[in-house]
Amino acid sequence: MSQLPMTSSNPAFSGGAFSGYDQVYGVGRSTTMTVMGTVGKTFAMLAILSVTAMWSWDAARQGELPPIALPGAAIVGFIIAMITIAKPTFSPITAPLYAAVQGVFLGAISQYFELKFKGIATQATMLTIGVTASMLTVYGTGLIKVTNQLATGITAATGGIALVYLVSMIARMFGMPLPFIHGGGAISIGFSLFVVGLASFNLLLDFEVIRTGAERGAPKWMEWYGAFGLMVTLVWLYLEILRLLSKLQRRD
Repeated sequence: MSQLPMTSSNPAFSGGAFSGYDQVYGVGRSTTMTVMGTVGKTFAMLAILSVTAMWSWDAARQGELPPIALPGAAIVGFIIAMITIAKPTFSPITAPLYAAVQGVFLGAISQYFELKFKGIATQATMLTIGVTASMLTVYGTGLIKVTNQLATGITAATGGIALVYLVSMIARMFGMPLPFIHGGGAISIGFSLFVVGLASFNLLLDFEVIRTGAERGAPKWMEWYGAFGLMVTLVWLYLEILRLLSKLQRRD
């Protein structure tokens, strides 16, 4: 029987949500989770996200988006994510809601960056798609094997980055932003490159957890939970690419 990675830095997968299932032979594919079913749910969530993102983008461009929309969407999205992680059985309902709210957030913040750097949102979107396709190819061909050691290293590095961001948020509250995170210098750009790479490698862990969950015969509704977990990483990857591109364009 396949084993799940020892650890995962994705909060949706770190609790071992898929580890309580064993393969039930003879059970039809209509009642158990499949990789293709999860892919379908992921595309459905991306479609929902795209619709709400286009709406908030256009509303922000025309000045019709309330100022509370951006922080409000971020807070609501976080709450929905926590509910989904705490109660995975709610994911058929909460996962699409998460995608819709994150679309509002991403559309608004992308328009904010677009006003400063023309074309940056399209570049970030294309790069996110390209990185995801590349990591899926690397994973599918077995070029990089997801071992427990690799999973542990990625998780530890991601935890370290999360701690750095927490310190940065506290520092900014006291008017002391950390230049190596928010500046446009070589060190700041290098930091963003590292984080983008780390987010990309987190996709490998997500793919492995989803594959192993399907092999273990997880119930059909877990396809929504798997798609939700993957969406969490994709949103993070897009935001980090957006941040990196903004730093690069500030140097021009």
